Amino acid sequence: MAELFYDDDADLSIIQGRKVAVIGYGSQGHAHALSLRDSGVDVRVGLHEGSKSKAKAEEQGLRVVTVSEAAAEADVIMILVPDPLQAQVYEESIKDNLKDGDALFFGHGLNIRYGFIKPPANVDVAMVAPKGPGHLVRRQYEEGRGVPCIAAVEQDATGKGFELALSYAKGIGGTRAGVIKTTFTEETETDLFGEQAVLCGGTAALVKAGFETLTEAGYQPEIAYFECLHELKLIVDLMYEGGLEKMRWSISETAEWGDYVTGPRIITDATKAEMKKVLAEIQDGTFAKNWMDEYHSGLKKYNEYKTQDENHLLETTGKELRKLMSWVDNDEA
Repeated sequence: MAELFYDDDADLSIIQGRKVAVIGYGSQGHAHALSLRDSGVDVRVGLHEGSKSKAKAEEQGLRVVTVSEAAAEADVIMILVPDPLQAQVYEESIKDNLKDGDALFFGHGLNIRYGFIKPPANVDVAMVAPKGPGHLVRRQYEEGRGVPCIAAVEQDATGKGFELALSYAKGIGGTRAGVIKTTFTEETETDLFGEQAVLCGGTAALVKAGFETLTEAGYQPEIAYFECLHELKLIVDLMYEGGLEKMRWSISETAEWGDYVTGPRIITDATKAEMKKVLAEIQDGTFAKNWMDEYHSGLKKYNEYKTQDENHLLETTGKELRKLMSWVDNDEA
């Protein structure tokens, strides 16, 4: 079973006694920086010259400096810029500013797991990763609650890396809900697999295949959209609240019977075998290499896939139907 840690297991004074740099001010960056500040931590935000986020951070009362300045000032550096940019930011602005006993923190383990960033031996390398988006992390903190976090130490130069990680997690409200101890390898590999095989890749492909099956059989796209995409939220919300059991308790017996007899025909042994191949490509670094190559060569295939799906009948139908839904935020991405 997983090891869980709560408020009583973490000493907030540890992180309060350090100087923290939050590099990046996106979804997670703003939540970490603001919550740490409100927990009595000495925080500065490191942003590149010309960053559009600078004004927002300053308006919210945070001190903003360059990434190099932030890294030089701080002894705990949390890197929260996008994965493909982290190695460059580290090499150009952080690496030469690291001192003995500093701590290099991450919100996701990809760059450490695959060796794109190679920290020196004299610093701690740790991860604190809330299992929720930044706006939720911040809102829960402000309401006196927290979002569960996972924490890991890849390199423990000081012998106190995990204590520091727990203290940091407490500073953003994580120990109020619970912190699960993990490793960089476990977090990275399971996170990538979940995104690709289930949450994003698997779900998107299933929805599109169902929609196409109905429309190719002559059913109206609008009806197919409701049945294959729109109502997915209703089912996922039930699963989120109480697992498969609550979902099945809430649906009709007809739907539940169809679940039992048809689900295994869609997700077959062949599907699971392909999932294992996907996991193997994550474990051996194939996916990470291909993604970094794609990103740094200009995102040609990425943009082709994106455009293709944006023009899919599923998407054009959905844009029109969502205009009828007063309860839905109609601001398109």
